[in-house]
Amino acid sequence: MRIAIVGTSGAVGQEFLRVLAERNFPIGELVLFGSGRSAGKKYDFRGKQYTVKELKHNDDFKDIDIAFVSAGGSVSVEFADTITKHDAIMIDNSSAFRMDKDVPLVVPEVNGEDAKVRPKGIIANPNCSTIQMVVALDVIEKLSHIKRVHVATYQAASGAGATAMDELVNQYKQIQNKDEVTVEKFVYQLAYNLIPQIDVFTDNGYTKEELKMYNETQKIMHTDIQVSATCIRVPVLRSHSEAIWVETERPVSPAEAREAFAKADGIVLQDNPAEKDYPMPLFVAGQDPVYVGRIREDIANPNGLTFWVVADQIKKGAALNAVQIAEYLIKEKAI
Repeated sequence: MRIAIVGTSGAVGQEFLRVLAERNFPIGELVLFGSGRSAGKKYDFRGKQYTVKELKHNDDFKDIDIAFVSAGGSVSVEFADTITKHDAIMIDNSSAFRMDKDVPLVVPEVNGEDAKVRPKGIIANPNCSTIQMVVALDVIEKLSHIKRVHVATYQAASGAGATAMDELVNQYKQIQNKDEVTVEKFVYQLAYNLIPQIDVFTDNGYTKEELKMYNETQKIMHTDIQVSATCIRVPVLRSHSEAIWVETERPVSPAEAREAFAKADGIVLQDNPAEKDYPMPLFVAGQDPVYVGRIREDIANPNGLTFWVVADQIKKGAALNAVQIAEYLIKEKAI
């Protein structure tokens, strides 16, 4: 395959290079793109050095089969036509096209077939928090229709990019050295703190991040599922965690749920509380699957079940999911 990465120098762009190498993705040609600031940088991939080209409105994508794009929504909107005009498939990691009716929003374990119908030549990668949640929810949905979901997310600094991760590390150093704490990427100091705001607030009191989880889940799962989210930034470097409560049409026992999770693609069941064995972001960082544990009845709801989900935001929440979409298209001969 002839592959392009747009936004190579960012955290997700770098993760694309790692994931493509780890999974031995079939690449015949690789072209790296970035901003004018990133142009000229060199990166090694499979023993060969590649130089980042400046993204421009030209015919650079003429011979590209798949373009993995992670350079921000404004760049995706501006360059979508340039990237797709010669039939390259654009797999976009921004929020720009997620709710566009002509753009499939895909998590391969849940709705891979949606990727086959792409009128604009674009496939959207969902929000990181939505991805890991729907991988788990789909398992329960196959047992009994889910009517409602309440979720509290505990999102790592990685969700705001590489510079946000650096800021968190530096804040701890600054506090240790009794220096003034630098706050640029977040609305408050994140070190030794929790921030109950991710993205901006809307008129109904929910943030855009929280509404993404509502809207994207319905689109991906093709269901009327109702999702109420509270998204919290936590002083963790990498990997998001979620406490999830679901209400199903019929009661689903923890034993039934465990059995289904254990058999599901893309999920690791880690649920042995007696041995203090459950998913944690410290140990999930760098891993491919979605980890599920703390499965139990919701004692406040006779049709309720609650569980804990952890996944690497940069990996499954971004680069890996996009690469898995491409792998699905290759397997299904849908390119």
